Amino acid sequence: MKRRLLITSGLPYANGPIHLGHLVEYTQTDIWARYQRLRGHDCVYVCADDAHGTAIMLRAQSEGIAPETLIDRMHGEHLHDFTDFGIRFDLYYSTHSPENVEISQGIYNALRAGGHINVREIAQAYDPAAGIFLADRLIRGICPRCGAADQYGDSCEVCGATYSPTDLINPVSAVSGATPEHRRSEHYYFQLGDFSDFLQKWIHSGTLQEEVARKLDEWFSIGLSDWDISRDAPYFGIPIPDAPGKFFYVWLDALPGYIAATRHWCTTHNRNWADYWGPESTAEVYHFIGKDIIYFHGLFWPAMLKGSGHRLPTRIFAHGMLTVNGAKMSKSRGTSITARQYLQHLNPEFLRYYIATKLNSHVEDIDLNLEDFLLRGNGDLVGKVVNLASRAAGFIHRNFAGRLAASLGGDQTFYDGLVKVREDIGTAYAEREYSKAMREIMVLADQINAYVDRNTPWTLAKDPAQHEALHRVATVTLNGFRILITLLSPVLPELSRKSLEFLRCELDWAALAQPLLQHQILPYTHLLQRMEKTQVDALIQDPTEHAAVPASTARSASAQLPAEAEEKHRFLQIEDFSKVDLRIARIVAAEGVEGADKLLHLTLDVGNGTRSVFAGIKNTYDPASLVGRLTVMVANLAPKKMRFGLSEGMVLAASGPEGGPFLLSPDSGAQPGMRVK
Repeated sequence: MKRRLLITSGLPYANGPIHLGHLVEYTQTDIWARYQRLRGHDCVYVCADDAHGTAIMLRAQSEGIAPETLIDRMHGEHLHDFTDFGIRFDLYYSTHSPENVEISQGIYNALRAGGHINVREIAQAYDPAAGIFLADRLIRGICPRCGAADQYGDSCEVCGATYSPTDLINPVSAVSGATPEHRRSEHYYFQLGDFSDFLQKWIHSGTLQEEVARKLDEWFSIGLSDWDISRDAPYFGIPIPDAPGKFFYVWLDALPGYIAATRHWCTTHNRNWADYWGPESTAEVYHFIGKDIIYFHGLFWPAMLKGSGHRLPTRIFAHGMLTVNGAKMSKSRGTSITARQYLQHLNPEFLRYYIATKLNSHVEDIDLNLEDFLLRGNGDLVGKVVNLASRAAGFIHRNFAGRLAASLGGDQTFYDGLVKVREDIGTAYAEREYSKAMREIMVLADQINAYVDRNTPWTLAKDPAQHEALHRVATVTLNGFRILITLLSPVLPELSRKSLEFLRCELDWAALAQPLLQHQILPYTHLLQRMEKTQVDALIQDPTEHAAVPASTARSASAQLPAEAEEKHRFLQIEDFSKVDLRIARIVAAEGVEGADKLLHLTLDVGNGTRSVFAGIKNTYDPASLVGRLTVMVANLAPKKMRFGLSEGMVLAASGPEGGPFLLSPDSGAQPGMRVK
């Protein structure tokens, strides 16, 4: 049955760049949305920049621009980053919109009419130099408990104490450095406690993960406090109706931003927004959020919706935070990695896949271990998946004019077994058990690779009498690759697009029931380049690496080397030799290079994938005689772009007065991928 779904992610604040921590959430949401679309459901994914608040106002002032100019620029940067990471929104909007003004004020008016708003006078910290009231986080001073300097006005990062800004010793404004004054002002409060009974039942209704519901239970033990929803001018935000000089606190208008984005999308697509957010809505509404904003989405938001006559979310899915190499992201450690910094070095689909291998339906933190990231990306995606296409396509084009066989013969049963597993994988996607889905997909990849190894197409290719079997094996392999790519498409949209173009077929979950037979494919081209360790290492920057070099150090760099240093540079040291990664490789394809007298183009199986290498051995060997032979290659040589293509390594050969070059070959028993020591 076709379902109507509205999906959202938490709104990123328009005061800084998107970083890898953000991308956990948007990748998780995007995978789920893509899977729902793949299954034929009516799925709309909306999000927006959270574009109001003191921080944005102050940053715009510091840059000498209007807040509107700042948020427009940040909106463009955010959307650019998301798009380059394959995040496919149906609309990426802003809370600074006409729709959000109307909706936020409408919700407030409904809450006020229902008796859920009260007004009272309070004392607040005021910056006399900047002329603004100060939020607690904009006051710094000495912790009253442990004496730590430069702590926030509401909590100490050293001892963990919480307190009132009035308790802070020697407080100063983080905006101007002035000593804050205390001034009185009327503030508007949302009486959250009015909804206590409703909320206690609702959070355990199945809408939230049970561990989230238990966490929210803690708030009821002390009673739900009124929520201060107003801020005084000057403030960049939405005005409170009939309250001159008062604006909504940023969270009050951020949450209605979900409805505002939906409404704008509906207006441009001839839909009725009430079908999603009205009290009679039959659509399904899903929020994906980080665990740090559970309080707002699990208590304030449902109370606001209930009190204003809107429908409630179907489910709210919370996820954990991201660490890098086991530690919180940190600028001082060089691990606060922005989306754009990542994109300067690596293909985003490697990160999408790695995040998917770590995510499940629970609120668990995940770690980006960069060594594991490199191994998984190259081993799983290049070695197990893309390698299948590169191994099989050459046989199809060299021997069968690029056309797949008419039948899978006795291997139809093997293919049907692969297809059968897709519903279990689909269930894992639907339940947000992405790590389980990735494990099951890689089990299929292992089965297909084992099928190739059992049938040794490189051996079949040498015997014309075995070409019918070769045709069948290569066809089964490419159909297996199609299954993998379809199953991985919610995670790897760009790789799946390029792969299906190569196979000349559409992305279709149901169509996997029938293999591609008597079907013309395109010549194989590289679908995904391996990551190099240097690229991954470049993500972590030494925070001191760009520091100025003292003049004395700079001068000494050109001084004469001492004797022991000269000795070291004259001879190869053991640590230098250990940098060379020599691997056993099997030649799975070899062909001459048009326009080159000495070059052969070799496709090498190195155990966890294939490499394309150009070798100057054409005068010594007939290409057909090399297929299936083992040799030794330098596996960590930087790729070199040649006019004939990209060479991803070097094979070892010997030559002398008697001729050559002659390829080095290992003894029997060696296997592709083994390291030469």
